Amino acid sequence: MKTRDRIIHSAIELFNDQGERNITTNHIAAHLGISPGNLYYHFRNKEDIIHSIFDQYARHLSESFTPARSTEIRLDDLMGYLDAIFYLMWQFRFFYANLPDILSRDELLQHKYLKAQEQLRAAVEALLRSLREGGIIAVSDADLPDLGQTIKMVVTCWIPFQIAQAPHTRITKPLLYQGVMRVLFLLRPYVQPQVAPRIQQLEQHYRQLAQLGG
Repeated sequence: MKTRDRIIHSAIELFNDQGERNITTNHIAAHLGISPGNLYYHFRNKEDIIHSIFDQYARHLSESFTPARSTEIRLDDLMGYLDAIFYLMWQFRFFYANLPDILSRDELLQHKYLKAQEQLRAAVEALLRSLREGGIIAVSDADLPDLGQTIKMVVTCWIPFQIAQAPHTRITKPLLYQGVMRVLFLLRPYVQPQVAPRIQQLEQHYRQLAQLGG
């Protein structure tokens, strides 16, 4: 792994474990066993590192939520999208946990975030249409944008909601799987009768992960 990639990887690890506010570039350099000067050769400051992490996050968003063609949509595809939601919440949990503060300190990052969210909104709506055309859900054109927005809101706000309920909450995998289950709960009223038993199996699968931690 190149030094630049190692810096990004270590920063994500430290931000997730100890909170982004508590970590400096010196902490990251020490964790890697390199000099601060070596780190600054690759990144100007901590904000530069955060931008690179966000770019990685945005790429995952773009790649993970591109819907399959309606003729190919399967329930396994839905499981893949739910697993992608979990991966993003777990891998970048520090970002979800401290989103307003991070964005308030960086106008450029705020702009990049809003652009990525608009792309995600369109992708989620396209995904819901693909699920509808594949006979998995039945949702009207009028309700589809609101359903997509609500799913996006639950995913984005699940971690800060949990922290607000108990400020010293540690974000764990079971806690995030509970968030994935909320997405399935939102879809449940729209599920077509012929696939309802398979959706129930999916719910049981994620319920077990929420209890066991995957």
